[in-house]
Amino acid sequence: MFNLLDPAILFFVFGVLAGLVRSNLEIPPPISRFLSLYLLMALGLKGGFALAKSGLTAEVLTTLGLAMGLAIAIPALSYSVLRRFLGGFDAAAIAATYGSVSAVTFITTIQYLENHGIAYGGHMAAAMALMESPAIIMAVVLANTLRHVEPGGAAAAQGGGAPLGKILHESFTDGAQLLLLGAMLIGALTGEAGEAAMAPFSVDLFKGMLAFFLLDMGLMAARSLGDLKGLSPWLLVYAVVAPLVHAGLALGLALVSGTSAGNAALLMVLAASASYIAVPAVLRYAIPEAKPSLYFGMSLGVTFPFNILLGIPLYTSVATRVLG
Repeated sequence: MFNLLDPAILFFVFGVLAGLVRSNLEIPPPISRFLSLYLLMALGLKGGFALAKSGLTAEVLTTLGLAMGLAIAIPALSYSVLRRFLGGFDAAAIAATYGSVSAVTFITTIQYLENHGIAYGGHMAAAMALMESPAIIMAVVLANTLRHVEPGGAAAAQGGGAPLGKILHESFTDGAQLLLLGAMLIGALTGEAGEAAMAPFSVDLFKGMLAFFLLDMGLMAARSLGDLKGLSPWLLVYAVVAPLVHAGLALGLALVSGTSAGNAALLMVLAASASYIAVPAVLRYAIPEAKPSLYFGMSLGVTFPFNILLGIPLYTSVATRVLG
């Protein structure tokens, strides 16, 4: 409940309510895009400054290794479960969506940890970047395999799906991801001097910008609820249960590896989140046979609000109790 008293979270709730009553309140797309880039740049700088202080330690490398392991294991697990009650293309698309990450959920968790005085490593921003692409690549490979087994799909009718090379290039050169990594590198190179110089930008403005962006996310979440009409109850259950299972998997790995509570909480959030921007944008042309209303509606309409309102405090509380 305490999470709901955070101004940024309340703006998200307000955005959902405004969308549900069909208000004409709207954040222009260019401003929404700017807010997204600002948050990624500020997050990258914060991570770089923290990394400059800590250095590349064994814990850093271990955590990044865990992130990569989760980025491969989660989409594989998701596909094997979803394939039992969905067609191959839809299962691959949803597996990619839930195997990738939500930057906004991660950034909101960063703010939550700072508000509660819970320490975390700046390298976790790099973990987020590493976890974004593997699920996309796995889904495209699965889809290409299915097209040989199940001919006649939309892509087959068009003469084949999107080339894997093109998907790989776009996954690794995505502007938002490059900005995050570039800002982190700049923060690591400039250290304390850069942190002092950029504090008005990356610290003072951060909370307000996050609140503004979550207002936009609330409006988007409310509008995406229409995609849930006619959706199987099992998929709605999956959209809530899967994040909990994935977070539990991350907690187990963090416990075995001795990861700190703050980093474990972020790892749990990354495992539990689902992409609703980058992955759906790629899947629309990479796997045209899949229904966007399924993977987009589930991730933005159900999983994102669940994680923002309930998941973040839950994962953090469990991580601090088990590892704190």
